[in-house]
Amino acid sequence: QVQLVESGGGSVQSGGSLRLSCAASGYGSSACMGWFRQAPGKEREGVAAIDSAGRTRYADSVKGRFTISQDNAKNTLYLQMNSLKPEDTAMYYCAARYSSCYYSSLLAPADYNYWGQGTQVTVSS
Repeated sequence: QVQLVESGGGSVQSGGSLRLSCAASGYGSSACMGWFRQAPGKEREGVAAIDSAGRTRYADSVKGRFTISQDNAKNTLYLQMNSLKPEDTAMYYCAARYSSCYYSSLLAPADYNYWGQGTQVTVSS
């Protein structure tokens, strides 16, 4: 059974930084992994994703501020978040897909099969 466990969320002031981690276990290498977020009253949206070839995609709202990376030896996915804004406040989720991924839909929540429980990020102004 695949397990994804996020950590690293918290409360920071605007302009601050956080690094989220997602530890994956229970299956072989994923085809793609991503970070998604959901704010109260809003739909879940893709933030950043990476495929097995190392290609990345970012939401326009986080380009230049967030960086996704992975440590395959540790089966861990990271999201470095800099220059945080109050609008980044949300529950952040890690997700994985173990069958073929398409670059065009890397940020589509519906394409992912496995999800973590989420970690809260709160940015105050």
